[in-house]
Amino acid sequence: MTLQLCCAWIFILLLPGLSDGGKLLVVPMDGSHWLSMRQVVEKLVEKGHEVVVLAPEVTWEVKKTQTYMLKTYPVSYTLQDQNNAFREYVAVHLNDLPYPLNTLLIYNTSMHLFHMFYAQCKDLFKSKETLQFLNQSGFDAVITDPIFMCGATVANYVSVPFVFFMRGLACDLHYKASQCPGPMSYAPRTFTFNSDRMTFFQRVENALVSFLELGYCDTFYREAVKFSSEVLQRDVSLLDLLNSASLWLLRFDFVFEYARPVMPNMVFVGGINCVEKKPLPQLFSTG
Repeated sequence: MTLQLCCAWIFILLLPGLSDGGKLLVVPMDGSHWLSMRQVVEKLVEKGHEVVVLAPEVTWEVKKTQTYMLKTYPVSYTLQDQNNAFREYVAVHLNDLPYPLNTLLIYNTSMHLFHMFYAQCKDLFKSKETLQFLNQSGFDAVITDPIFMCGATVANYVSVPFVFFMRGLACDLHYKASQCPGPMSYAPRTFTFNSDRMTFFQRVENALVSFLELGYCDTFYREAVKFSSEVLQRDVSLLDLLNSASLWLLRFDFVFEYARPVMPNMVFVGGINCVEKKPLPQLFSTG
């Protein structure tokens, strides 16, 4: 199936009123990522699609509801382990440290958190009951968050097209995988905290970080790529996993980003706030 056919098929599947309900597998990322994706999942169910959410038994936010089917699998860590890794990650981001020390510490804690979460993916593929369920369910498509690449591995394992629902990736991987231009003199790199209007020295810093990305993002995802190659029984690269997505649903608005060309299968869906809406207090709701 060509990329164009995959894109057209998934667009028809997701649009209301144009098709019978499809069977969708959702492989989410926990936390705020899921709170944003959950709104889309609930809307898909309203439109007549059958949705199965695949999640580990230990989660913060992915809970069973009357809206969708929740399929869980056992994991080898505890909620306390997950909490500790995230607290360490948050603490480093709150430290007001100079560059490049802040970047190094953020990278180290990000690696720790990544290994913590990627253990979910390994546990998923250790569960024979879960794999049997995936192979026998006949899903039409997979919707996933790309940050840990597990959903992409699952989609390739069951050989169905998949959609990324995301805000962004480190190292501009979502643009690199789609071969979108990203001039170093204009597009600020992750962790530099520069804007699109940079001084000469900030542009030099941006260029240096861009070259470093070639190494540290490969290191960051090395475990995921190696494991995916083992699961799929073929050599895959990081860009292979990203390139195999049929659609990229980008959870932000083009007009609020740095202007740059994007590929036809990258769709801006606007910002979806993960915070639950609450009514205004009576003090503010009355004229």
